[in-house]
Amino acid sequence: MTVKPFQLLCPRELSDALATLEKHSGNIRVLAGGTDLLPSMRQRLFEPEYVLDIRQLREIQGIRLTEQGIEIGAFTTLHAIENSDELKRSYPLLVEAAKTVASPVIRNMATIGGNVCLDTRCLWYNQSLSWRKSCGFCIKKDGNICHVAPGGTKCWAAFSADTPPALLCLQAEIEIRNASSSRRVTLEKFYTGEGDNYRRLQPDELVTHIFLPRGSALYGGAYRKLRIRGSIDYPLAAVAVALKRKNGDFEDLRIAITAVNPAPLLVAGVQSLVNRAMTRERMAEEIAELAARTAKPLTTSALTPEYRREIIRVFTKRAVLEAAAD
Repeated sequence: MTVKPFQLLCPRELSDALATLEKHSGNIRVLAGGTDLLPSMRQRLFEPEYVLDIRQLREIQGIRLTEQGIEIGAFTTLHAIENSDELKRSYPLLVEAAKTVASPVIRNMATIGGNVCLDTRCLWYNQSLSWRKSCGFCIKKDGNICHVAPGGTKCWAAFSADTPPALLCLQAEIEIRNASSSRRVTLEKFYTGEGDNYRRLQPDELVTHIFLPRGSALYGGAYRKLRIRGSIDYPLAAVAVALKRKNGDFEDLRIAITAVNPAPLLVAGVQSLVNRAMTRERMAEEIAELAARTAKPLTTSALTPEYRREIIRVFTKRAVLEAAAD
């Protein structure tokens, strides 16, 4: 699989990068670590005339402690995330999730911004051009049918990044900039829930920073991920749990899932089950049932939807009990 010829643009200032995005809007892709973009370009999923290399932009690199919490540049590598002493101390759930991404070699290249913006995936989409052509293409690329749900008009490609569910539990916000303005949104509002148009990011916009609030610091937590191999693979179902305790009781509990919906999702209704008159085992079972009902896996991966939904149930229960015992 060969890459269609393109022009590589390498600005050294953020302002120049944003101006370049505006100039070539709609015909340009952003290259950070490249661990997802370049394989997709080889599969001819993306065929941009221009590629914007942002590796020289120091303004969006690094981890910085602020009065409001922690600010992470979008180009900060996952290797830096998993080895940050400050994140290990204050936001261990994010570190745990980052450590599960792919392999050490890939984490040296892959960035937190790239993981937040990761393209949705599907058995019918992440294939070579000739393979997709033989199937008549799909809604997400070049076609008008969803092979996962043929009777509908919605794309069900699954969002399969590891760090966003942890960031959702930590109530993270992201900064989005273009050449003339910037905005700051919660990560929850960044995703649309549609497989083909999965994020609220305009062609001339760039995610520049991730913000972790001070109020989410020192939450305990756990991250559980289903994949066929012990490394490299994307999650086929995963659960993040963030827990804050006070005087032995659960003060706050947040749960998010990924790889079983077109967007990473917080599980609603969890807090209503916290500290009710029941054993922790029973509480974990009821919370796990909520998570399983939130999951809507379809045949977007190699494993069956039924198995992936059941794994969400099992992993949620285990993660809640693990966080409670920590």
